[in-house]
Amino acid sequence: MSDRKIDSRISEFIQKLGNLDAADRARLKRNAGKVLAEARGINLLIYRLMPPGLSPIQEEIFFLVATLYPLAADGKRGNLGVSLRQAQKTTNRKGLDRRIEALLDAETTELPFRLRQTVHYLQSNRVSVDWACLLADLLQWNHPDRFVQKSWARAYYSTSESNQHSATSTPA
Repeated sequence: MSDRKIDSRISEFIQKLGNLDAADRARLKRNAGKVLAEARGINLLIYRLMPPGLSPIQEEIFFLVATLYPLAADGKRGNLGVSLRQAQKTTNRKGLDRRIEALLDAETTELPFRLRQTVHYLQSNRVSVDWACLLADLLQWNHPDRFVQKSWARAYYSTSESNQHSATSTPA
C-alpha cells in the first residue's frame, strides 16, 4: 500500500472518529486496551469506521486507535513524544520517564495496555494527542530500525521548542 493511500485512509478514519456521537464514543471507550477479538458490542461500528483492504495487523492498529480516541482530545502537535514532553511540565519526571521507557520497549501485544495508560495520563494532564500521527506511527511500530520509538524518545527529551513542534516519525 502506498504511503499516500494510507495517509488518506488515516485522515478519513480520524475524521470519522471525530464525527461520532457520544454513545458510539462511549462504546469505543469501553473497549480501550482490548484487542479486536475481545471487543464487545462494537464490531459493526468498528468495521463501518475502518477503511477497506486492511491487513489483520493493520485492523488491530486501527481498532486500537479507535478505542483510545475517546480518551483524550485531538490535537495537531506532532508525535506522541511531543505530547508526553508537554505533560512532563506538570508531573514527576522520574515516574514519567519509567512509563515512557516501558512504552518504547513494548512489543505489539503490550501496546493496547501501555497506550491506554499513556493516553489516560495525557488526558489527566489536559494534553491532546495527534491521532493521525499516532496511527501512522503505530503502523510502523515493528520496523526493524525502530525509527518510531527513536523519534518519540527524541521528541520527549528535546529541549528546543522548535524541535518539539517539528518532530515527525520517518525512517532515517
